[in-house]
Amino acid sequence: MRRFVQCVLAVLALLMGATAQGRPLQVVTTLAQIAEPLALIAGPGAVVSSLMGPGVDPHLYRLTRSDVAKLAQADLIVANGLHLEVQLEEMLATLASRKPVVAIGDFIDPALIRHPAGELPDPHVWMDPTLWRAALQGAVAALEKADPAGGPGYRARAATYFTRLGELSTRVGEVMGSVPQASRVLVTAHDAFGYFGRAYGLEVMAIQGISTESEAGLRRIEELVETLVQRRIRAVFVESSVSPRSVRALIDGARARGHEVVVGGELYSDAMGAPGSYTGTYLGMIDHNASTIAKSLGGRVPAGGLAGRLTNLP
Repeated sequence: MRRFVQCVLAVLALLMGATAQGRPLQVVTTLAQIAEPLALIAGPGAVVSSLMGPGVDPHLYRLTRSDVAKLAQADLIVANGLHLEVQLEEMLATLASRKPVVAIGDFIDPALIRHPAGELPDPHVWMDPTLWRAALQGAVAALEKADPAGGPGYRARAATYFTRLGELSTRVGEVMGSVPQASRVLVTAHDAFGYFGRAYGLEVMAIQGISTESEAGLRRIEELVETLVQRRIRAVFVESSVSPRSVRALIDGARARGHEVVVGGELYSDAMGAPGSYTGTYLGMIDHNASTIAKSLGGRVPAGGLAGRLTNLP
């Protein structure tokens, strides 16, 4: 990685020196979870794009040549931080000496950041809409600093978006509250749903830790199989950006013990749905996850999910 960074510095210098004036602010984010709401908030004042798309694992993501060009031409770079984009950290640090680079996880109260035993801080803060609002507010502040003239528009659109975000969080709380107490256990491939579980009262269990760089060990799978059998847990969940292999191992292990477990659905953890789709929006992603989890665990979910726009609920 160090050699790659050194090799592109000269290219960066050339491209950054050629930045055009009198055009909309160019904003590049690492995650679509940042880019999609930030584009709505930015409006015509900025062009917002993300490096990572559907099905991409940010824990493992490495820069491409086209990424380097996008970053070089950006006026503002917005990352999640909290060691999520671990393969990009050296490059982002290099760029930070030349242009604004913001890690929006830093705008969240440190006391609210999860620290699973023996691991780095949990970076999956977008799983709690309240925390994500605080993070996005940091991004909006960065927009205003980069483009003071656009500040009033950014603030007005942010207020509208945050109202929608608050309404969604309330509806998620209601639908998750309908899940029977004995069924309030969320079993997933990796520990990406801790903030969601904390916000809405679910016990979360995962095969891998907060990073998919960790190994899905046989011992952990055996422990979870025992839990599934003993507690009669009926549903586990796969993730769009993580191989379902380890989750299938749970199902097979439980079946060998005489306990049937089903896949409750596919959740969006580290990536959203396809661009242009409802689940390709942050609000749609949270709606899909909450509706899928609640329905599979025995809760009451409106037809079409919380906004009536979902067509693929299990």
